[in-house]
Amino acid sequence: MISAFPMSSSISSDLSRPIGVFDSGIGGLTVVAELRRALPSERILYVGDTARVPYGGKSPETVTRYAREISDLLVSERAKLIVVACNTASALALPSLAPDFAVPMIGVLEPGAAAAVKATRSGRIGVIGTRATIGSDAYGKAIRRISQDLKVSAVACPLLVPLIEEGLFEDEVTATLLRRYLAPMLDEGIDTLVLGCTHYPLLKKTIARICGNAVTLVDSAENCALAVKDLLATLPPTPPDPGLDILLTDSSEGFLRIAEKSLKLTIDSLEVRRLGS
Repeated sequence: MISAFPMSSSISSDLSRPIGVFDSGIGGLTVVAELRRALPSERILYVGDTARVPYGGKSPETVTRYAREISDLLVSERAKLIVVACNTASALALPSLAPDFAVPMIGVLEPGAAAAVKATRSGRIGVIGTRATIGSDAYGKAIRRISQDLKVSAVACPLLVPLIEEGLFEDEVTATLLRRYLAPMLDEGIDTLVLGCTHYPLLKKTIARICGNAVTLVDSAENCALAVKDLLATLPPTPPDPGLDILLTDSSEGFLRIAEKSLKLTIDSLEVRRLGS
């Protein structure tokens, strides 16, 4: 059952300190789903910036401003750490934001890059993501920091996030676009593909079907959740308080449908709260 918080209330209780997670829309819910599996006793506060989705075509300055606003909100709700469940914000905003916050911040990019390096057999890695993520070469840089011998091919897929936000996971239009986006990398012989946007795990079945068994898919959401689990082990423990609270910056029926039906998430409470402009 979904209920709304009063706008003036604090979401976290006096004892609990939630894991704060944010993304531009529904994509970060894939990280939340993995966190629920890895850390079932934790409370998670998720902020979906549904009023300003997608981030992928926006300037680094704008993405950083949005990320700072949401991080400030999560700190005000007593988050004990912040998960930047957005590859674009992880690439463009996290490096400058992390030093400014007293709580640890972790993104999806570094765990995904490390998993790709571990998975590849041929040394040919493909990355798909938003224009901003691919344009920053953030994955390429992260992978080359681990091993300079690997070849990284990257393709921006700007039309995928709007289709995912509409719930068109297995629609033929989505499949056609994916075949077009993936063809150059498959022709190059990649054996590992990084899903470099947290929206993309919702297309994993279709992507796997197009790529075939010879290509290992690296899910940035799954690897981020494992990194968060490791990080939590280094922090002071807090009382168990399982649950999922959602803050949206604009109403979204599709958001709830995907959370509950596609990702099997139980939402304990929901609030729409306007942020910035």
